[in-house]
Amino acid sequence: MLTADGVGLRQVAVSDGRVVTVESLSDWAPTGEDAGHVVELAEDEVLVPGLVDTHVHVNEPGRTHWEGFATATRAAAAGGVTTVLDMPLNSVPATTTADALAAKRASASGRCAVDVGFWAGAVPESLGHLAELHDAGVYGFKCFLLDSGVPEFPPLSPDQLRAAMTEIAAFDGLLIVHAEDPDVIAEHAKPHTVRYAEFLGSRPPSAENEAIATVIDAARTTGCRTHVVHLSSAEALPAIAAARSEGLRLTVETCPHYLTLSAEEVGDGQTQYKCCPPVREAANADRLWAALGDGTIDFVVSDHSPCTSDLKLLDEGDFGAAWGGISSLQLGLPLVWTEARRRGHDLADVLGWMATRPAELIGVRDKGAVAVGYAADLVVLAPDEQVTVDATRLHHRNPVTPYDGRTLTGAVRATYLAGRLVDDTSADGTLLQREQ
Repeated sequence: MLTADGVGLRQVAVSDGRVVTVESLSDWAPTGEDAGHVVELAEDEVLVPGLVDTHVHVNEPGRTHWEGFATATRAAAAGGVTTVLDMPLNSVPATTTADALAAKRASASGRCAVDVGFWAGAVPESLGHLAELHDAGVYGFKCFLLDSGVPEFPPLSPDQLRAAMTEIAAFDGLLIVHAEDPDVIAEHAKPHTVRYAEFLGSRPPSAENEAIATVIDAARTTGCRTHVVHLSSAEALPAIAAARSEGLRLTVETCPHYLTLSAEEVGDGQTQYKCCPPVREAANADRLWAALGDGTIDFVVSDHSPCTSDLKLLDEGDFGAAWGGISSLQLGLPLVWTEARRRGHDLADVLGWMATRPAELIGVRDKGAVAVGYAADLVVLAPDEQVTVDATRLHHRNPVTPYDGRTLTGAVRATYLAGRLVDDTSADGTLLQREQ
């Protein structure tokens, strides 16, 4: 298994859904008195903690034909993800009121293969009422600084952003921000194009850079704990590093698509690659990897943003009009591991980025590691096995992904939630609430 000391032979004992011992295997053998069900790993397998993916658009209720709790959480389990946090859009209603949160939980109840928690939305109409959602157990608040793509989740203006941050700072909550500047985007807009280079030019790095500068300034003024989601522009890294050196409570994530895809490989009309912010050049990805290595970027999550196949406009190939989002919930671990090992990182690095640190951000104290007292959310990984992605065999609802046909290294062979094996019929996931 993977421990703080590296990969080694250990026995892990589980009772009542929690890890109770992690000990040397050298002189241990199970007996009828000290063992119930014993699982022995094959020589090519490693036991690792379940991943914590804090950026997943499940879309249920309201757009369940895009994705739903049953399909999304099966995909998560198949990819070694045992905890997901659901974004407050693109469900209908959006999770911007206590009633909408109750509807979301009712939709998820009894249908989740893994544990699920919830973000709420900070939109103009919810300002002044965020404490109510905080008290209801959400893990924080998501906002956009530009059009979100769905009318029920409008963006915040700079003044509204500061108002939200002031409100959230009063109860020491967390604001997470989609940081693209609306004026920069409007200036470069390309409503219709089949050329990826033109689409990329319509979402330039300056859009992220300007928006992140706005967020940093507001965080400095309000003292709000703030997190930037799906960082794509490496040009923003110096400002992020400087803000943290200044003492601002600022964290940042990136996603597998920004680390493993490049603009150079995207052909014209290949709208399965469309996301916002966009996949940028290989040199940009190199800088993101360096920032992961030095800690400027805190962790990696999927931003699983699915839709129906027709909304991707795969026949027309119109990047301007197609829905922006990449489905990779099931593939995140092998995607990141394949590229990380090529760049000289080890498995412990990957698990830090995809399990430990996301759990730390949201304050889940018993997930993200294989350790005594932690939840027995465990994954059996064959780190050297090669697998070829077949979109039709993935578990998310609509079989669209830019990774179809790609060969990856690392196969999830089994996932355990609270010590129980997850299979295609499992629905034992817990609906989580923020720890008070």
